[in-house]
Amino acid sequence: MPDDIYRDIAQRYADAARKATGLNRRFVAAGFDPAAITSLADLTRLPVMKKEELMQIQRETPPFGGFLAGDMKDIARIYVSPGPIFEPALGGGGGHGLDLLFRAARVGAGDIVLNTWMYHLVPAGLLFDEAARAAGATVIPGGVGNTDLQAQIIVETGVTAIAASTAFFLTLADKVIATYGRDAWKVKTAFLGGEMGDWMAKRRHIEAEYGVSTWAAYATADLGMVAYEDGGEGYRVHPDRVVQICDPLSGAPMPHGEPGEVVVTTRDATWPMIRFGTGDSAFALESNPDGSVSRLSALQGRVGAAVKVREIFVYPRAIEEVIIATPGARAAQAIVTRENDRDMIRLSLVLAKGADAAAAEAAAAEAFRQHARIRADAVAIVGDLPEDAPLIVNRKDG
Repeated sequence: MPDDIYRDIAQRYADAARKATGLNRRFVAAGFDPAAITSLADLTRLPVMKKEELMQIQRETPPFGGFLAGDMKDIARIYVSPGPIFEPALGGGGGHGLDLLFRAARVGAGDIVLNTWMYHLVPAGLLFDEAARAAGATVIPGGVGNTDLQAQIIVETGVTAIAASTAFFLTLADKVIATYGRDAWKVKTAFLGGEMGDWMAKRRHIEAEYGVSTWAAYATADLGMVAYEDGGEGYRVHPDRVVQICDPLSGAPMPHGEPGEVVVTTRDATWPMIRFGTGDSAFALESNPDGSVSRLSALQGRVGAAVKVREIFVYPRAIEEVIIATPGARAAQAIVTRENDRDMIRLSLVLAKGADAAAAEAAAAEAFRQHARIRADAVAIVGDLPEDAPLIVNRKDG
């Protein structure tokens, strides 16, 4: 954590509050003086603001809810996220920090990047484009769809890296190989978007099957890039972000290693995201001396998808990890109940034909203990689960 980040936050947010009426109202309502920030503890006195709150404030005072602390002439773009939420973006900045991901992957001058993210309304396409160019790479703005044409582009221009959703990357790779042959596939790097389900296992399959290294970042339209993969475990936090893991109800910081809501403060206060609750859940893999997060785990899911079991929030991601770690597992589900004044959580496993049931039960129980940080009360082998079955079901109230 840079030594001067809290000094900068104090100065910049105090200045921003004089320009942004909505931000000032937030501070006044909380009895919070941004100029007094000298530490993480000072920052934490401000209640977390949820994305839903920002959406409502923008409806009342469009377009930015009185939170813009700069002049409109300084705004390069306005992104529109579902809601809608309007997010102003300043120019420059290497794709709001996303260039750090390309540099970590050693993609730059001499590389040709096919960017298949959407370029309109939402930020993904433009941010990946800006980041790749800031790192020195050449970009083909492919956008979404046009599979046949994009496969031809990959072969005839010598694309070396692709930015895409996991599903569309697989579609393109298979189309190139089916149409032009295996030798025509020269892509070495894939920047992939996360998805629900067993995403890490899909990445391992992609790396083995298509001979690429896969990379990802954690970014939002509100905040730009929050953290990025650098070859180590999880995501390294952007140096201009203060990241905390907080109780999704109280906003209080969670103990190191326990999951909670990702709460972010940006150093730049032009679009003043201070103690902003992303709605995403994760846990700290490494922390700075002051308690802020320096390395973030993979996302565990959305905060609303978690179920509290014996004072621990259990997230869908823990069940995904059970599937990954259990030999022969095809699917899994956790069911939470309340019995005799005690929370109970039971795992159901669907196994491939011929899988060792006893070994699978033991592996699933251990994986769940490691990732959920509590023990499952039972592990059962079942014949099948519906294709759209949720990973975790809360039956405590019914």
